[in-house]
Amino acid sequence: MEQRKLGMSILGYGCMRFPKKGSRIDMKKTEELIAYGISHGINYFDTAYIYKGSEKALGAVLAKNGWRKQVMIATKMPHYLIKSIEGLEKVFQEQLDRLQTDYVDSYLMHMLPDAKIWERLVKMGILHWIEEKRASGQIKYIGFSYHGGSSQFMELLDLYPWDFCQVQYNYMDEHSQAGRRGVEYAAEKGIPVIVMEPLRGGLLTEGLPQKGKETFAEAETKRSPAEWGLRWLWNQPAVSTVLSGMDSMEILQENIRTAQSVKAGEITDEEHRVFASVKAAINETIKIPCTGCGYCQPCPKGVDIPGIFRCYNASYADSFITGMREYLMCTTFRVQRTNASLCIRCGKCEMHCPQEIAIRGGLQQVVKRLENPAYKVIALGSKAVFR
Repeated sequence: MEQRKLGMSILGYGCMRFPKKGSRIDMKKTEELIAYGISHGINYFDTAYIYKGSEKALGAVLAKNGWRKQVMIATKMPHYLIKSIEGLEKVFQEQLDRLQTDYVDSYLMHMLPDAKIWERLVKMGILHWIEEKRASGQIKYIGFSYHGGSSQFMELLDLYPWDFCQVQYNYMDEHSQAGRRGVEYAAEKGIPVIVMEPLRGGLLTEGLPQKGKETFAEAETKRSPAEWGLRWLWNQPAVSTVLSGMDSMEILQENIRTAQSVKAGEITDEEHRVFASVKAAINETIKIPCTGCGYCQPCPKGVDIPGIFRCYNASYADSFITGMREYLMCTTFRVQRTNASLCIRCGKCEMHCPQEIAIRGGLQQVVKRLENPAYKVIALGSKAVFR
């Protein structure tokens, strides 16, 4: 399997969705999947402190089979739970214990939302901590994962000499989240890009509208929706590794077959037209027809209008829980919030919207749906963390 940057296989294993047996990770199935993945070229395994049972399961399988040196382990620092360097050190040592290792290949600032949070970490002393971990060999590469708009993403890229970054990216998020603009900016800076949510949690596979499924089925090139989505990503040289949460052997085998046969720049003009048709079919089901162009920005009150509408649409197209989770991550879990209720109805955004969207009314719909009592409780609790 091709390796583009830092020795990472282009297909990485997302460990958040290991198969379950009841409420616990099914260790037998998980071991079978990891074994097959490693034997077919996957060497990058991505987990996190808050993925329940994931670090421990991954560590146990690798230790049992003596596979630690064959793979790269990526895990994440929960900065939102940490108040001091002492607290960070305690969490990191706990992660090493769970993973049954004495070093981590890739360590990410998990869901780093903006420059202000990074500045808080710097004041806390994280730069010295990182230097010590690099010198001791306990951490090889430092990066961050991100949910939010392209401007803030690019600002974060400029704040530190990152070894890599991780973003949500797929053919429906081409111009939202970090987007193509952010991905290509990272590539220009020589920063490898790891992609999460390549199929939008299933929206771009079984969640496709019927018209989208028919468009793929009728295309001259015969591929599953998953293969179409993954090839769109690997077609771009800026994409180093694509993470997939493969919880069945069928999905794992299909993704490996795709990864072993792709090359950058292979998608034809006709195939790009197929993607355009599928995107149009998906957009027909969207509540607010925001394209994520960003002409409405900046808002004088900091409202992230494109990001908010993307989350709102996801609450219908994906699931309410997905939309709510992304809304919290993209607007609320940050020092300077960008949520819909900050709107003062000045109307400046509507003057610049090429889609002529009634943005102020749309933001009210978002508040009504997503800033519900549950949101308010979570938002209140996060104030003490993101400050």
